[in-house]
Amino acid sequence: MPRVPRLLLSLAALTGALGLLIAWVLQHAYGYAPCPWCTLQRLIVMLIVLLCLVGLLLPREGARQALAALAVLGALLGLSAALYQHFVAAKSASCNLTLADRILSALGLPDLWPAMFEASARCDEADLPWLGIPFSLWGALLFGALGLMAALALRRRTSNLIFLKK
Repeated sequence: MPRVPRLLLSLAALTGALGLLIAWVLQHAYGYAPCPWCTLQRLIVMLIVLLCLVGLLLPREGARQALAALAVLGALLGLSAALYQHFVAAKSASCNLTLADRILSALGLPDLWPAMFEASARCDEADLPWLGIPFSLWGALLFGALGLMAALALRRRTSNLIFLKK
């Protein structure tokens, strides 16, 4: 695989990990309590990071591209979750028994890793602004960036990616 797609997968993994770190620090150091939709988005970011990292380790280009395509799909799912949180869930006083809550509960993640996956806020409480932008829109921006990087990593020919040339 040419160096540019490897660089893009590395940047996507690093960007996703940084997004998770920021969310975790804001939660535990600054009191930004997450709702079920927030924690579902964390899970999706973790999966995208994992897909990108495994893609970097695989020797076959086809396998890397398949994982990059899955990362694009994950980013689209995450973008959908972030936009749903912003436009629908944040207008509701309760997130209990929503799709996000059911997925997390079925996987047992709040019990396995409560510091990361335990939802401790209602949906209308969790979409607080950070730097003037609602947290759900930060999530949407993160998923858009991850999806774009993964989609560009799918390209076999990188000659059109002028902004990434050395």
